[in-house]
Amino acid sequence: MKKLIALTTAAAVCLSLAACTVSTSSKTETTAAETTVAAAEATEAAADTKAEETTEAAEPEGELVATADYPTKPLTMIIPYGAGGTTDTWGRKLAVLLEKYLGQSITVTNQGGASGSIGSQFVKEQPSDGYTLLVCAETMGTYRTMNICDLGYDDFTVISPLVGDPKVLVVGKDSKYNTLEELLEDIKANPGKITMSHSGPGGSGHNQGLVLKELGYEVAMTSFDSGNDALLGVIGGQVDFTNPNISTLGGYIESGDVKPLAVFSSERMEAYPDIPAFTETVPESEKYLDIPYTLLSFVVNNDTPQEVVDVLKAASAKVFADPEWTDFVKANAADPVFEKYTEDAAIQEFYDNWKSVICWLQYDNGVAEKSPEEFGIKKAGE
Repeated sequence: MKKLIALTTAAAVCLSLAACTVSTSSKTETTAAETTVAAAEATEAAADTKAEETTEAAEPEGELVATADYPTKPLTMIIPYGAGGTTDTWGRKLAVLLEKYLGQSITVTNQGGASGSIGSQFVKEQPSDGYTLLVCAETMGTYRTMNICDLGYDDFTVISPLVGDPKVLVVGKDSKYNTLEELLEDIKANPGKITMSHSGPGGSGHNQGLVLKELGYEVAMTSFDSGNDALLGVIGGQVDFTNPNISTLGGYIESGDVKPLAVFSSERMEAYPDIPAFTETVPESEKYLDIPYTLLSFVVNNDTPQEVVDVLKAASAKVFADPEWTDFVKANAADPVFEKYTEDAAIQEFYDNWKSVICWLQYDNGVAEKSPEEFGIKKAGE
């Protein structure tokens, strides 16, 4: 299993750790069925080409969930980040499998920039007819409080949350720290001196640093241009530790370039059962760790007709039961959030809770410019 993770993620390590850190606008179009390999190999997906449309349905008769009215033509999926990153990889896999059950080709377009807000705004400006799909990252929930743009999850209908990409606290192979306890003890003894790299303010890695601060562990947070650069800074000995996503980390664990100290979660990963959960050492962190810090979601405009939403939900359910999807989830050690929240009320509660934790965490620590209260976001537990 671990070797499979390493193979499927090796190319991604040269790109940004977290999709929310993309800062330059780009647009790349490809047809999902023609880019399965490109999604897995990441950098190959960056070519500015549009693949040939699928001409045959691969599924046997009876698998389609399409109706006579939808979909009747090819669809477009917007990935609001650059090619090859976490959001791109999962979005492309979703698109390939959706084609099987919708009976239409899906052109995947990378439209990055401004923490994903450029591509998201583009989708919002398209007709609400279900022909323009969006796979977004967790920054959608913080755009308003971070004063990036006026969009939020409530501007879209969530077809389904997809996965969480677990984050792992790691040190370099030559680090003096061999356990999380040793690292935390040193942070306590030397407040503000132990260095932690991350991929930029407001990103999932930075949010983890804020959680450490809330728990009484004051670290010196150092921003790098990308998650990969933040990881290389640890490998090169420039900083003491960092917290990359497992989807970009597997190869480095296999090679021994890093020592994983803990999964930033309340649960261990099935693929790496020897890596302890953070809560095993710091039980009081539980209230911060019952949510995924890198969260991917499949959404459409919020005024899309219900009959279209129903078809997309039915197609998604088919995808989530497809062995190709479930094998991909396991191979990438992803948190199957799509399994946990399937009803509309539960999905809404999940996103409301996510915003309550993250938006207030950022605001209370001076990262977010606007108060969550301004947008009706309550503090967790209130």
